[in-house]
Amino acid sequence: MDERDALGTLEAVLFAAGDPVRLDALQKIFAKPPETLRRLAEKLKERLEERGSGLTLREVAGGYQLVTRPEYYGAIEKLTQVVDRRLTAPTMETLSIIAFKQPITKAEIEAIRGVRAEKALARLLEYELIAEVGRKQAIGRPILYGTTDRFLQVFGLKSLEDLPSLPTDEEALAQLDVQQLSLIDRGRLPGN
Repeated sequence: MDERDALGTLEAVLFAAGDPVRLDALQKIFAKPPETLRRLAEKLKERLEERGSGLTLREVAGGYQLVTRPEYYGAIEKLTQVVDRRLTAPTMETLSIIAFKQPITKAEIEAIRGVRAEKALARLLEYELIAEVGRKQAIGRPILYGTTDRFLQVFGLKSLEDLPSLPTDEEALAQLDVQQLSLIDRGRLPGN
């Protein structure tokens, strides 16, 4: 198969898949080493750019995916009459906790947030941004939650290593104003 055929085949496979296709799956299809497939993917991305395609190639969730260029999202949204599925602030907080602390139980999430998390967890499960990843070896064997490949895809991450690092306690405290610091100090006093 020459390069032109390989590029066409790669484009067709990624288009048909819809979701990201992992490198190991592409190796089975093409019977080529990973380095060759990475070069082929880069070449396809360049070709799509050169011809002004409405699509682009993204490396997400440990694989490659054909996606609509962001500048055309408005037209696609009108075409499909997409229902607005934005995450609320509490749901986003819950997702952030899971992303950074996974695997984590509902009780651990609630201890961090200070409020119940059923609705947020249900919404995140519905959107397939999180999944049950096991059971904690503790009394009652509570469910452990973690993020999914869909989470990586939605947030444009190759892997969880692409998440930003959390600030240290000292860095976080340095960003608080006097009023916020006084609330923290009052919370440490006995009887409060």
